[in-house]
Amino acid sequence: MSINQIGKPERDSQNRIIQLFQNELQYTYLGNWEEQERIQPIEEKLLFAYLIKDGKYTRALAQKAVDKLVKTATSLSGDLYETNKKVYKLLRYGVTVREELGQPKETVWLIDWKKPTTNEFAVAEEVTVKGKHTKRPDVVLFVNGIAVGIIELKRSKVGVSEGIRQNLDNQKPEFIEKYFTTMQLVMAGNDTQGLRYGTIATSEKYYLKWKEESTKEFDYLIDKQISQLCEKSRLLEIIHDFVVFDKGTKKLCRPNQYFGITAAQTHVKTKTGGILWHTQGSGKSLTMVWLTKWIRENVKDSRILIITDRQELDDQIEKLFTGVNETIYRTKSGRDLLAI
Repeated sequence: MSINQIGKPERDSQNRIIQLFQNELQYTYLGNWEEQERIQPIEEKLLFAYLIKDGKYTRALAQKAVDKLVKTATSLSGDLYETNKKVYKLLRYGVTVREELGQPKETVWLIDWKKPTTNEFAVAEEVTVKGKHTKRPDVVLFVNGIAVGIIELKRSKVGVSEGIRQNLDNQKPEFIEKYFTTMQLVMAGNDTQGLRYGTIATSEKYYLKWKEESTKEFDYLIDKQISQLCEKSRLLEIIHDFVVFDKGTKKLCRPNQYFGITAAQTHVKTKTGGILWHTQGSGKSLTMVWLTKWIRENVKDSRILIITDRQELDDQIEKLFTGVNETIYRTKSGRDLLAI
């Protein structure tokens, strides 16, 4: 990299990345929102328009679904974690509403998980959000008008850690906590260090780096990582299959977990065996949870057996599964196992 590129203005990076979202990833550009104030992370008109497009839902059903999402996202009756968890359930499992009193309930899908490209992906920059103190995130990603990703960009001379700390500050009640109730990916980056990603309340040391080979050449690492992580199908896959709410902490997958599990899914579909090799501390238990959830949802009449070689690991796995609301039965003997 030449001397004159080091410390290049943050604005140049942002312009380039906004172009990347439009040209490479085919996101719709919503504009520079510096002069407009937002108070919530849902663009209601965009979401409503998506829900009634091509007659997917009636106007009445669509409006009720929008209202329920907005009410859930803006109430903050508990802390950010609990509210984000409630919103996530609506995004992942749909919103149950009835058109009129006495009518049967229907599920309105705010995001089409089965056909990713039918959703409306968009990006906005300099999004002014009014909270107790107004803040302006650099880049915000939307799916059907719902803010699901945020990126803080720093110039090359400034470390990515400053962008991470800015994200963490913004999530505090004294700033724009409410804007993070729908967020799934919370990111920070610059042109020299690349991109780091986490989710709500992820502490700085647990922000992750996406690692993946690419056949396409990029001038900057951050551009490569954004193009891989925020590609439409990949973004929705991570949100749908690789998020867990674990006893007060929301977690996302590491790259090794993502690629291991997606490879295992193929082996499950083709009914071939395989081994996932993990080192200590690389996230074996969460890998089990995510793969188990996928099998239960995608393989009819499936049963999963987890075998460990020591009591303490048995305890740990049982607590993790129950902690993420997954039912698990712990057998007490070989006879007990055969009986279930």
